[in-house]
Amino acid sequence: MSIPVRLVSGDEELLAERAANEVVEVARRDDPGIQVHRGSAGDMTPGDFVSMTSPTLFGGGSVVVVENGQDAKKDLSAAILAYVKAPDPSTRLVVVHAGGAKGKALADGLRKAGAEVVTAAKVKRAGDRLSFVKEELRRLGAKPGAGAAEALITAVGHDLRELANACAQLVADTGGRITVEEVNRYYRGRAEVTGFAVADAAVTGDVAAALGGLRWAVSIGLDPVPLADALATGVRNVAKVAGARGSGYQLANSLGMAPWQVDKAMQQARGWTPNGLVTAMRVTAELNAAVKGGADDRLYALERAILDIADARG
Repeated sequence: MSIPVRLVSGDEELLAERAANEVVEVARRDDPGIQVHRGSAGDMTPGDFVSMTSPTLFGGGSVVVVENGQDAKKDLSAAILAYVKAPDPSTRLVVVHAGGAKGKALADGLRKAGAEVVTAAKVKRAGDRLSFVKEELRRLGAKPGAGAAEALITAVGHDLRELANACAQLVADTGGRITVEEVNRYYRGRAEVTGFAVADAAVTGDVAAALGGLRWAVSIGLDPVPLADALATGVRNVAKVAGARGSGYQLANSLGMAPWQVDKAMQQARGWTPNGLVTAMRVTAELNAAVKGGADDRLYALERAILDIADARG
């Protein structure tokens, strides 16, 4: 890069975290005693930033990581942009920015100043998610068999951090030879994991992933009842947060959910209308009755419910 500054742009937390940590790891390889300063832009003053980027009394370099750059106030943004015009060559600066319109002036200013830009956008396409899992397994030294990555996504869901953790666990437990059978064996009986993966796909409109996950779950013997319960919970959580304002920590107690569940449901709520949620809740109520004795074909009832939930969101 032309100056020792990196802008990490995007709202995929795992990728953003890795892009920031990469700078720290490279710096520590060059100088194991290098100082690392981290702070959130929303809590940082211009004075804090100047102090973090100032040369140390005893010499040596430092890495400064400014997280949540989109939350920087105007005076902090001005201080950062003034600094990058003449950065200290012994200091590496990383600004992590979620992208989007909020705080856009800071991100644009860093780009214009010649900062190295690393994109950490949300992985939304199924093909990109599959590529991530395959690459993650190879990075860990594994040799995934045909269909193993697809089976892992079906079992774990779409969250990249959960997928990365699952890859690491599987590699540690299997020695790196990962097959579909190994994935099925490892996740067999974990109905709550697979059920919520199916529900996550259903409430975000990813019908192919939801149906694929459902069929895989049934094929390894998971009972339809917890799968139906997971679908109902997924829809109910979205309905709880619809129209809510605030962070997961602010809303968790009043909604009776964990903070991470609130944040996740708020992302999933995009695209839903009040009428659509009413319809989806009716669908899950009918599904509950069907899988607990009212239907001759419980798999068909689950598949029909997934399609109806997608239509309600549509």
